[in-house]
Amino acid sequence: MSEWKAFAVEIADSIAQVTLTGPGKGNAMGPDFWRELPEIFAELDADPQVRAVVLTGSGKHFSYGLDLAAMGGTLGPVLADGAKAAQRTEFLKEVRRMQDSVTSVATCVKPVIAAVSGWCIGGGLDLIAAADIRLASADAKFSLREAKVAIVADIGSLQRLPGIIGEGHLRELAYTAKDIDAARAERIGLVNEVFADQEAVLAAAHAMAREIADNPPLVVQGIKDVLEHRTAPGVADGLRYVSAWNAAFLPSHDLTEAMTAVFQKRAPQFKGE
Repeated sequence: MSEWKAFAVEIADSIAQVTLTGPGKGNAMGPDFWRELPEIFAELDADPQVRAVVLTGSGKHFSYGLDLAAMGGTLGPVLADGAKAAQRTEFLKEVRRMQDSVTSVATCVKPVIAAVSGWCIGGGLDLIAAADIRLASADAKFSLREAKVAIVADIGSLQRLPGIIGEGHLRELAYTAKDIDAARAERIGLVNEVFADQEAVLAAAHAMAREIADNPPLVVQGIKDVLEHRTAPGVADGLRYVSAWNAAFLPSHDLTEAMTAVFQKRAPQFKGE
């Protein structure tokens, strides 16, 4: 495997472990993350020795989501007053590049098991929604946070989670942007099972990966291919729609207020403008 800035990748006995490493606080997703993720999963996809993948975070948390400070250059041009077609087109391309980055997890022919501890926010939830199976430690917390920062989630949660947790639970999480704990996540089907702590959930993920890796690899990959065939067209269509929607409507006074409030560490005052 190559050397990475935002990840650590280890392969042993047919199982790969992909670990988010930041460099942003809480494994926040900056430029290196979005560039490297599809490269890593392309390599794992092509490696015949890899039969299953465990995806996890370093430190206490899975991911705080998008690194707003590091990704400011992505949002800046489209947020500027009077952003025109050129700026909006570049923003559209960037959103679709980020979508493709996360989609590389879903399209990898090897099954991917996410082992989640601590916070899994926004882009982190997009990422685990693209995994095949999700496990959590008891301290895990999840949030589809984008509504609180005046953004329509556009990297995959709104497209993939209906098939995982159902429409009602997804709409509650998306509209309220509330936080939920591991117990609630298990009840609604976001995670398959909850374990005592980070060590236990990672061990469980590797044990499940071992079970998968011991099965005929082409059959397992065929199962994933058949399952993805059922859902992938609808997900792809939804991703294209939301990226175009955000390129048209994302710039707003509310979004500027949300970003300002984050950096000033205060509650935003939204006006619907």
